[in-house]
Amino acid sequence: MGGQYLIRIAIYPNVTKSGAGEILERVIKFANQYNIELLLPPKEGKFFYHEELINQNIEKEYIDMAISIGGDGTLLGLCRRLAKNGIPVCGINIGHLGFLADIEPGEIEAKLTKIINRQYKIEERLMLSAYIKRQGKINYIGSAVNDVVVSKCGVSRMLHFGVAINDYMVTNYKADGLIISTPTGSTAYSLSAGGPIVNPKVKGIILTPICPHSCFIRPMVIDESEKVALNIINIISMTKRSVNLTLDGQEGVDIEPDDEIIIEKANFPAQIVRFEDKNFYQTFMNKLCL
Repeated sequence: MGGQYLIRIAIYPNVTKSGAGEILERVIKFANQYNIELLLPPKEGKFFYHEELINQNIEKEYIDMAISIGGDGTLLGLCRRLAKNGIPVCGINIGHLGFLADIEPGEIEAKLTKIINRQYKIEERLMLSAYIKRQGKINYIGSAVNDVVVSKCGVSRMLHFGVAINDYMVTNYKADGLIISTPTGSTAYSLSAGGPIVNPKVKGIILTPICPHSCFIRPMVIDESEKVALNIINIISMTKRSVNLTLDGQEGVDIEPDDEIIIEKANFPAQIVRFEDKNFYQTFMNKLCL
């Protein structure tokens, strides 16, 4: 693992974000001063002209922590890539919101100092895994930190779908879609659709309909151990690519008639680095209410 180093960190800068290169240079300068070994993925290393830091098998290497440079979306993508390996992830925020990315540009050196001194905590966040049962075969689609969303595409008709929880048919929805969210994702798309604000420490899953065609349909919070199954009922009106499933709004697949969509707690959590000087309610008020 390179025993001469104090700590080993993988850096994932977002190549599409303005300012990511400058932030990366500050991290590299700090690392050189404090005996930190940095690793960069091949694409990012070449883009920012730091081939000397490239590791071709970065996600198979032992690392103490991974740090994203970007916004919350960059951090979410990194969590999905590394959660199975049990690697803690931290974010340097150069995005618009920065609800999950815990380090602001003005804090970089101070927060990196806390990291090398182990002055941080790791929050384990529930992740959801999505499956599609098609022609009797169950296929794993992927996992999400924020949410799994089943929704119509474009101007296709309103969806009519049944929702079962632990194999019990709970209700039928007529809506533009359904958001199945973790508590972490309760402040993302689910919040915009009228879902509740849920502390990430709550062990639950939130079901939030998108534009429901009824005054009596409300979001629902269920236990994290429960399995959710969806079946699109109006399959006659479905056309190819009229319904899709997305993970954290970043990865998606098309839903076909007769597909059953299954969402449940993932076998692994996301491990997100947080610092003691921030808490959920403070961050919520500062980021979303002001």
